[in-house]
Amino acid sequence: MRSVRGKLARGVSASLLAAAVGISSAGVAGADETDAKNLLKAMSDYMASTEAFSFNFNSDLEVVTTEDQKLAFASSGTMAISRPDKVHATRTGGFADVEFIFDGTTVTLFGKSANVYAQASAPGSIDDLIDTLRDTYRRPIPGADLLTSDVYDTLMADVTDIKDLGSGVINGVECNHFAFRAPTVDWQIWIATGDEPYPCRFRIASKELTTSPQYTVDITDWKAGDAAGATDFTFKNTTDAREVDVANLPDLDELPEQYTPGEK
Repeated sequence: MRSVRGKLARGVSASLLAAAVGISSAGVAGADETDAKNLLKAMSDYMASTEAFSFNFNSDLEVVTTEDQKLAFASSGTMAISRPDKVHATRTGGFADVEFIFDGTTVTLFGKSANVYAQASAPGSIDDLIDTLRDTYRRPIPGADLLTSDVYDTLMADVTDIKDLGSGVINGVECNHFAFRAPTVDWQIWIATGDEPYPCRFRIASKELTTSPQYTVDITDWKAGDAAGATDFTFKNTTDAREVDVANLPDLDELPEQYTPGEK
């Protein structure tokens, strides 16, 4: 058994090394920054011009413990957007069952498991909401870069390197695959080909830690315009949930309390 495991490990290592060398060579020789920028800009313009859209998502949040062990926590959810100022999202994971509603003036965070909710005034656009949640309430929306009114400018800030990695297939959808580098993060995006160039997968990895923890979100069941259907963007307290102050709202993150980020 030990011999078989050793051969398997060596085989896997050799395959990974060969793949890494192949990707490195192809990335340098086949990179077309102009195409990458143009297709990312096309995706950004499409997202901004689509007034209503909805999708399902699966996400993985990878963290690194103080023992340098990488752990990944998975969640799934839904998202409905009505530009310029409406959002309805849900997310279910192993540690939280959350509903998030923004009606243009008030944002509601509803923790279904604890049956509590908090509301805060946040008049403005979706862009304003993203800034308010991040800067004022320290509750950033995962993958929020993909929801802004100008995804291109948001993502391209500080980019120092671009690679065109050709085609990929995400959940049966053919995509264009690009990799970007910035001083503090590396990120990749897979963009659906065709008339609806939506993001199929977005992956961002920190470069500030040597172990490079990362966040990945896969988007499925994309619907735009009339196909997105009608969505109710008002909060209805049908479970007699208890209202609490935002500061006292239990942690609704994808991360369990014992792995709250610290200095490590």
